[in-house]
Amino acid sequence: MKKIFLIAVFFLFQAAFSQEETLYSVYFEVNKYNLDDKQGNNVVAFIKAIDTARIETIQIFGYCDDRGKDEYNYKLSTKRANTIRDTLLGRGIRNKIIVTIEGKGRIMLEEDIDNVSEARSKNRRVDVVVNFRPVPPPKLEPGFYNTLKKDLIVGDHIYLENILFERGSSKLTAKSRTELEKVARLLQKYKNLNFEIQGHICCTPSFQKEAIDKDTRKRELSSNRALTVYKFLISKNISKNRMTYKGYGNTKSLGKGTEYDRRVELVITKI
Repeated sequence: MKKIFLIAVFFLFQAAFSQEETLYSVYFEVNKYNLDDKQGNNVVAFIKAIDTARIETIQIFGYCDDRGKDEYNYKLSTKRANTIRDTLLGRGIRNKIIVTIEGKGRIMLEEDIDNVSEARSKNRRVDVVVNFRPVPPPKLEPGFYNTLKKDLIVGDHIYLENILFERGSSKLTAKSRTELEKVARLLQKYKNLNFEIQGHICCTPSFQKEAIDKDTRKRELSSNRALTVYKFLISKNISKNRMTYKGYGNTKSLGKGTEYDRRVELVITKI
């Protein structure tokens, strides 16, 4: 009994916005176009292995070896292509995505072939070319940044590293005002960004989530720091409709030291 060759060859070409393509080949015996059980099982395995939900188009091309008359070879190659089409349809592939079913006839041997028999066996085949829709970009996880930029996503934290406060105070220093001027200019540039201004503190006991603001003598320091930044940005013509503010006390330590926890962050809420 002649050995049936069945080979799946994958060529994956994937980059940003490029198309992914898979080439699958089924090899037939001389003058045959029907699939035996082994071939059928392997075709089924191929279908199960691919992401059928992403298939955009399928093209099916049948071939013969170089022997025989042209008319016979075209008919045989077409029958081989139709056999594969029927197998795909029988396994749930939608007919509308099979855009090409074509018998190509014979493939001529190249010159100086060492093994003619093997070359002919590889020419008695059907190629199934599967084109996929691009893979959706992976869902980005929110990150931590030290500046505003164009491609932020909801949940991103912008740590205003130079917007620091004196211990126990919610008043902006001169340096902080200069830095907030830069932030305001970036917010004018990226008008699509909505955000929450988050105030944070350090150095209070765990049972006291909030600290006392020495300027108001009330336990509202982180809220007042967030409010201070909120009012400053409003004074720089940043719409209050884009902003909210909230104090988080000592509940969200960065774990980098007390100077980092005495901070204000912008957290993107809408883009």
